[in-house]
Amino acid sequence: MTRPRGVLGVLFIVIGLAILFVAPVWGQQDDRQVYVATVTGTIDLGMTPYIKRALREATKADAEAVILDINTPGGRLDAALEIKDAVLNADVPVIAYVNREAFSAGALIAIAANTIYIAPGGVIGAATPVDGLGTKASEKVVSAVRTDFKSVAEFRGRDASIAEAMVDEEVAIEGLVEEGKLLTLTATEALKWGYSEGEAANLDAILEAEGLTGATLVHIDISFSERLVRFITNPAVAGILISLGFLGLLAELTSPGFGVPGIAGLLLLALFFWGHMLAELTGWEGVALVVIGLGLIAIELLVVPGFGLVGILGLAVFFAGLFMAMIGQGAVVRDFLRVALVLVGSTTLMIIGAYLILKLLPRRRVFRGLALQTSLTPGSGLEDSASDEPQNESTRRSDASTSLVGLRGIAITDLRPAGVARIDNRRVDVVTEGDFIEEGRSIEVIADEEYRRVVKLIEDPEPDQTEENAPQS
Repeated sequence: MTRPRGVLGVLFIVIGLAILFVAPVWGQQDDRQVYVATVTGTIDLGMTPYIKRALREATKADAEAVILDINTPGGRLDAALEIKDAVLNADVPVIAYVNREAFSAGALIAIAANTIYIAPGGVIGAATPVDGLGTKASEKVVSAVRTDFKSVAEFRGRDASIAEAMVDEEVAIEGLVEEGKLLTLTATEALKWGYSEGEAANLDAILEAEGLTGATLVHIDISFSERLVRFITNPAVAGILISLGFLGLLAELTSPGFGVPGIAGLLLLALFFWGHMLAELTGWEGVALVVIGLGLIAIELLVVPGFGLVGILGLAVFFAGLFMAMIGQGAVVRDFLRVALVLVGSTTLMIIGAYLILKLLPRRRVFRGLALQTSLTPGSGLEDSASDEPQNESTRRSDASTSLVGLRGIAITDLRPAGVARIDNRRVDVVTEGDFIEEGRSIEVIADEEYRRVVKLIEDPEPDQTEENAPQS
């Protein structure tokens, strides 16, 4: 019995030692993680928060590395610069996997990574900046982008002249590219000239090359909010948000109180700024300019007759805030032209919409809520509407096109400063120059812009003067 017990004891000791030595290895293989973020399609502003989030999550999880799976024709330079800075400052190693092509902005992101792997048949380069028409940008812009590529290559210990040749065709490299041709490296050329650590058919091949075989790949998907940011910062969508937001507030400014048009306008503009803030294009300074601009426009519409310096200044400040919100760091001529086209398109929609709101809609019964109105309360003077003589459509059109300047009437509601008056035996929506006029006081029309009649107070004659001037029988 002694021998079997001794054998069992030795067996338990061997098993225990094996567990002590093998368990750490198993734990290391199970715990190691490599995060994967995709850079596909056109690089836009919404991609910046996505890549930054992936780097933050990988750092927090103590991941071994982050792989950027790149397949892009390029995109916005300002977005690429933001991503480049995030990659250079990352606390976790970043591996760029050129999964077929990394052109233009995509090449800059790849060069910023710690290591680069290229799929068989993949290419990297062709990064010269172009303007809105697709032609080469100015020498000043090319020089700035060329310097960015050069500094990133130097930081990562790569041949800076090769990075410059990707941007400027005037850079020649003996044995690689001649002057007058823009540089694009194949997978083989990139490996030969130090712009790749090797070819990789897939992500597993990269893990094997980096000594991370067995590590878990954690794919970071773009979130709903990041997709929404990419949607909002799309130039066409941004232009629509601006136009509808402005028109909603304009409709609200032409009616008393605060209702659906104003709330909708504020929400649309807030959505516009929310998306551009998350894309790190703007801060509160852009919001402040837009608010100031809208305030000046409101003063012009509600207080100052006509449309003059205050209104023009308000529009200028409003568009300055929007322009600031859509231009990020490193913007090139193409980005400025893109924003300019968005604002031109938005302005066109605003002009058409404003015409409909201020000229046509108030004349239609279905849109009467957009005109200056007041509530029907006893004693307001509106309950006698049934006694008014009926007007046919031709009469209403004639009244709308006839100027009321110089005519006098009676305020049948309080003017605060908007309200209703009876002028020329009909109810008219009016607004004062900012003064408060009580119900029943005499008023005179001093400006008639069809959508807005501006009135002033006329002091009523004293009772004794009225009696003295009355005709004697």
